[in-house]
Amino acid sequence: MSATAQARTSPRRRPRTRRRVGRRRLALLATVVLAAIVATAVLSPWADKAVKEVTLPLRHDDVIRQQAADKQLDPALIAGVIYVESRFRDQTSHAGAKGLMQLMPQTADYIATKSGGTEFEQGDLADPQINISYGSWYLRYLQEKYHGNVLLTLAAYNAGEGTVDQWWREAADRGERFRAPDIPFAETREYVSRVQEARRAYRREYARELGL
Repeated sequence: MSATAQARTSPRRRPRTRRRVGRRRLALLATVVLAAIVATAVLSPWADKAVKEVTLPLRHDDVIRQQAADKQLDPALIAGVIYVESRFRDQTSHAGAKGLMQLMPQTADYIATKSGGTEFEQGDLADPQINISYGSWYLRYLQEKYHGNVLLTLAAYNAGEGTVDQWWREAADRGERFRAPDIPFAETREYVSRVQEARRAYRREYARELGL
């Protein structure tokens, strides 16, 4: 074939080659997109769960459910207290509060005496079962003392009964109902707010795990 003939026929072949390359590129792109969609669908639930475990952890939900039923408490309230107190980590504070629900040694001794824990030792507070049991007992005790008032219950859990009793009496003497803004301690105001917020979050995010 002459050079002139080749020059006439070459332009007719190139568009077909370009179309084939274009189709292969489109097919490759479609495969990549499809793989990304599948990977997202598979990994998304796992990623969502991992994020939730970091931002709003939950451990020992079986113990929480059992203690909530036994003490007639909202399991989300117990979980909220644990979250704010320790983020579900066994630890001892600078003040000496111990375990998941951050119980002071003297408070734990009082609970042991009242609840029949005759063989209780302070080291037992590292046991999640015992710590949650004692913390739940104390929450129930405070809730009964303050006639179901969750605000006063949480304030007393943080600041102590004697302190809250004084605040409560002062409000009563003024003929007022004790409210969150009446809490003089900024730390306790924030504590009560954080526990209540965490309680709502646990009811929303872990309803099945907490038996709600």
